[in-house]
Amino acid sequence: METTGKALVAEFVGTFALILIGAGAVVLNSIGDLDLVGVALAHGLVLAIMVSIAGHTSGGVFNPAVAVALWVTGRLPSARTVAYIVVQLVAAVAGAFLLKYLVDDHRVFSQAAAGAPQVAQGVEIGRAIIIEAVTTFFLVWAVFGTAVDDRGPFGKTAGLTIGLVIAFDILAFGPYTGAAMNPARWFGPAVAGGLWNDWYVYIVGPLAGGVLAGLGYWATFLRDREPATP
Repeated sequence: METTGKALVAEFVGTFALILIGAGAVVLNSIGDLDLVGVALAHGLVLAIMVSIAGHTSGGVFNPAVAVALWVTGRLPSARTVAYIVVQLVAAVAGAFLLKYLVDDHRVFSQAAAGAPQVAQGVEIGRAIIIEAVTTFFLVWAVFGTAVDDRGPFGKTAGLTIGLVIAFDILAFGPYTGAAMNPARWFGPAVAGGLWNDWYVYIVGPLAGGVLAGLGYWATFLRDREPATP
């Protein structure tokens, strides 16, 4: 893994791309130019590519929930964890504001809720939190199985695997909560659009699911093995 400074640059670029492309796909979906499959593929492809690019420099984290899961299992030092999360949130805001600038009709941007994930009407908050927790569990389980476990295929298929998890989570649960799986994915557009409703869904759910997946994978498969630095 590269020095902290270079790793932070990689985290910024990857998170920036995820928010710009992911939220941009949601905006296009809101005006009928893209369907749910397109939104899922946009998120999955950009993450797959960015993880593949940054895996050897920063671990390709791009997600505070993943960073916390790595931290609680001893895979990411405390100082680097905090630095990653700060950079990810800053990159998310930058990506969302660039999207706001690029969308020529700000009414469209507002109608699309700035591309932020939203809890659908009729979905109770408790159910929304569980959806975000379960989808994030699958994501972090994939991260540990492919990128953290030294028996995994990092450098070969880890990026694709992780990206596909993002895609299938969005295909299954995007209509309910947006399937953010990532506090930064919510935070950037929320800041750009001034939208703070249901904020706890996108913090509590991903963090809970990520920690459970990280600890569960560690306890089941890595407890007696040397830790693999992401």
